[in-house]
Amino acid sequence: MSLSPTEIWTRLLDRARLELPEQTFRSWLEPTEAIEVVGSTIFIGSPDQFAADWNDSKHAELLSGLAPIALGHPMTVVFKVNDERKTRSQMDLFVSPPSTKQTPISRGQDTSTVPLSTRYTFDHFVIGKSNEMAAAAAQAISEAPGRTYNPLFLYGDTGLGKTHLMQAVAHRILERKPDTRLVFIGAEQFTNELIAAIHGRTTADFRRRYRETDLLLVDDVQFLKNKEATQEEFFHTFNALYEAGRQIVLTSDRPPTEIPGLEARLVSRFAWGMVADIELPDLEHRIAILQQKARLDHLELTIPEDVIRFVAENVRSNVRELEGSMIKLLAYASLKRQNISVELAREALRDKLRLSEAQNSDSSHGLTLSTIQHAVAKEWGVTVDMLKSKTRTKQITAPRQIAMFLGRELLGLQLVEIGNAFGGRDHSTVIHSLERVNSAMSDDPGLKTRITQLKSLLETLRA
Repeated sequence: MSLSPTEIWTRLLDRARLELPEQTFRSWLEPTEAIEVVGSTIFIGSPDQFAADWNDSKHAELLSGLAPIALGHPMTVVFKVNDERKTRSQMDLFVSPPSTKQTPISRGQDTSTVPLSTRYTFDHFVIGKSNEMAAAAAQAISEAPGRTYNPLFLYGDTGLGKTHLMQAVAHRILERKPDTRLVFIGAEQFTNELIAAIHGRTTADFRRRYRETDLLLVDDVQFLKNKEATQEEFFHTFNALYEAGRQIVLTSDRPPTEIPGLEARLVSRFAWGMVADIELPDLEHRIAILQQKARLDHLELTIPEDVIRFVAENVRSNVRELEGSMIKLLAYASLKRQNISVELAREALRDKLRLSEAQNSDSSHGLTLSTIQHAVAKEWGVTVDMLKSKTRTKQITAPRQIAMFLGRELLGLQLVEIGNAFGGRDHSTVIHSLERVNSAMSDDPGLKTRITQLKSLLETLRA
């Protein structure tokens, strides 16, 4: 079965998201669209010549290299300015192309958005204990936008499915009402567009575009922090949409009350509807996610069940890391020209397995989170049990935050994993701890030296 240019590009983008920083992906690749496939070359349209040249020099080689994994065969990626876009007005550059499965959007309905991923639907979202409340709320608002939970605020660590759920809402609403005007944008891009509108004296067009939409989806609203002008504009945009009964969906890496530098009036409004968190998936959920991925990529016969379980047992950080592990395993098997087995998976994922063993080890030998906790406790004259306790005195809080900081710096642990190791604290508490330590090190050279020396000592314990 041959794939359309859009389907080919979607598969390549899904792979590229695992390789590139999220902000880079959103800024440069999300605004693109597939134009045509000629032989083994796919031509991708960019908004302007600068974006086309940048993508061609920075991302074309990576995307071409991902083609054998994503598509099963080589494909050369070439970026150029879409000829159609050269003749369209600036407003029309944001109109998403009508899906072949949906009624075309009427010409009078402008839509300011970056493309939605065809894989980010409710059918492709695996529900488990860690995300069932968020998924239920998302499904509810997709059936009755603007009336059930408004706004819907989803928060959680990176790679756990917030953006997937947000886009699933958009897909479902568009299925029910194809002429829905929607905006899907990152908070950083909102800020950049506002700055451009101010400089270009087009703020009236900017406001009309955002305040007349039916569905507003804003990713990573934590990036609004400390941006007073952007927060002012977003506040009035939020009010206009809310009062008109239009649905708003927001995502963040922490709950509204824990976003530093966010105005109280925005914190209050973000909590008006439903605030739902997404946590790390448990073992059964991880297995289900990998099984779903195998089905979507038609790999049920390629990846045995015992391999899926092995990967799920040893990769416990987030969904994106799970998917990345399977991509690495597939590529490794292809290079080795071997069938996928547990032994091959153990060899392909040996780096991840070492990290998993380090995270689980309670031994005082080697560099583990337990080692870090003991070293910090000894340095600051407290006990490990105190670090894990609920005590919030300064005597305990400071070394606890430093231990969290070193766990992140030295082991690269996920926020939720660190929180669990310190008495089951929420990942947002860990974020706050990391920020406090960074701030304290900037203000106190003596503390910075003390932490740096301890970090150097701990690095000598690496296996």
